[in-house]
Amino acid sequence: MERAEIFEKRLQELCSAVKKGEKDRSFDTVHSFFKDMDLTEEQTDRIWKALETENAVSDGYAPMDGREKGTDGRMEPTAEGTEPDDAVRAYLKEIGKIPLLGPEEEARLAQKMAAGDEEAKRRLTEANLRLVVSIAKHYTGRGMAFLDLIQEGNLGLIKAADRFDHSKGYRFSTYATWWIRQAVSRAIADQSRTIRIPVHMVETMNRLARTSRRLFQELGREPTEEEVASRMGLSVTKIHQIRKFSQEPVSLETPVGEEEDSRLADFIRDEQVPVPSEAVEFSQLQVNLNEVLDALPEREGRVLRLRFGLADGQPHTLEEVGQEFHVTRERIRQIEAKALRKLRKRGWALMLEDYLDH
Repeated sequence: MERAEIFEKRLQELCSAVKKGEKDRSFDTVHSFFKDMDLTEEQTDRIWKALETENAVSDGYAPMDGREKGTDGRMEPTAEGTEPDDAVRAYLKEIGKIPLLGPEEEARLAQKMAAGDEEAKRRLTEANLRLVVSIAKHYTGRGMAFLDLIQEGNLGLIKAADRFDHSKGYRFSTYATWWIRQAVSRAIADQSRTIRIPVHMVETMNRLARTSRRLFQELGREPTEEEVASRMGLSVTKIHQIRKFSQEPVSLETPVGEEEDSRLADFIRDEQVPVPSEAVEFSQLQVNLNEVLDALPEREGRVLRLRFGLADGQPHTLEEVGQEFHVTRERIRQIEAKALRKLRKRGWALMLEDYLDH
């Protein structure tokens, strides 16, 4: 069997095992599938993207090789077609002065680092700063400045140095690649949105999008929410919630129209400000209610105002009204019933019937 075929077969087995939960997502698990293969850069990228597509990327997983374009010391643009600004250029120039490490030197520093040598840890970390830049370039255009991506990647590099175990047999750059990618991708998930969405929810949203695309290809039409929920093993209500998270906020200052002389806020009704016609109608209703209740004996009018919330906007129970008048709740019920009978008998309620249609 050709080496390329062996690679594809193992990659499928890895993705399947991780997806089914038969294997964990640790670096050691992935390493065990490919430890006897000298992976190319393209194969390394395939492993990363395959696991990322299957939503299998999480703490503890790492792709198998740290070799990236641009890690040989050549300083490249920050993104395709984009030249670095002064701050980026100065940073690239500075880290370009740091010598790269050979396998033997890296192994020696790793041993010292394991023994607690902070200077060895610093040298090992600084020698891989160009690896961070190379990886960060792949994440430009996703809502974060390039220098911020580098900063997050550097934090991942430091975490890799803290956790690296040279006795496992792989190079530090191999191990660091995952921690750098993870730090950058999670920073994007956390910071690129106006409203932060937890990382686990971002992963669920991505899985929902992939499931919807696959069902569309299988069915030849847009899948229903029930079909998506069934495929994902979730309830339809949960699918609704996930899709609400996916909605991007829109600024009220967004220009509207061809001339862009209006703003979205100009067309949105303020629910806190009543419509003039409704305000006039409500004011007249209050006047008529007071006229009707003032025609009753003072005690009966007060009881109705309290019971229906006309006094303070808060309806009161028979018990609460009884306490105010120092009588039983049954007595308040009798007073209320008597007052309502008077209103019906005298026809005062007809004055308020028109408001029932609004």
